[in-house]
Amino acid sequence: MEPPRFTCIDLLRHGEVEGGARFRGSTDDPLTAEGWAQMWAVVGTELHWNRIVTSPLGRCADFARTLARRRSIPLEIHENLRELHFGAWEGRTAAELMQDQPEALTGFWQDPLKHPPPGAEPLVQLQSRTLSLWNSLLARYPREHMLLITHGGPIRIFLCHVLGKPLNRLLEIDVTPAALYRLCVRPDTDGSLPTQASELACRRP
Repeated sequence: MEPPRFTCIDLLRHGEVEGGARFRGSTDDPLTAEGWAQMWAVVGTELHWNRIVTSPLGRCADFARTLARRRSIPLEIHENLRELHFGAWEGRTAAELMQDQPEALTGFWQDPLKHPPPGAEPLVQLQSRTLSLWNSLLARYPREHMLLITHGGPIRIFLCHVLGKPLNRLLEIDVTPAALYRLCVRPDTDGSLPTQASELACRRP
């Protein structure tokens, strides 16, 4: 049988989290029952992977461990898939920030590169660690089909990278809870790491 022509990486964002929508980077709130149901609905029964790689935070890792155990899939937990740490905004909602920091919040939404939250992890650092893992996975597991379970920030970094979007337009990409994206990359004939997606699909619950 001819080997697969692509390395495929599926990107799954965690589902709904207890406490509702808020700036939640390192804050480790668990999934709600609805969040679990959203993720099971998206992965279905027809999707199969060679391995699963997950963020260590519970809203990703708890589901990843359960899915890996049920389907006997190798599992890796990787720090580089953590969400951006939001500094002073950790745990706060957009509505709260709009009350006392409207200009700062508006600036962040318009250009998160120039207007980061106070004390937050620099966006270029999130980009560096996320793409470091991307390149490592492509090098170590050519022509495999992998599932990465992670957060909105890392997923947007991956999508900006393969679509050629500038980092300051990161938030233009809508990544809803339990959204699933597929990136299929054809390895270069000279063996160098590919940098463009050949196929992009999004599946939502």
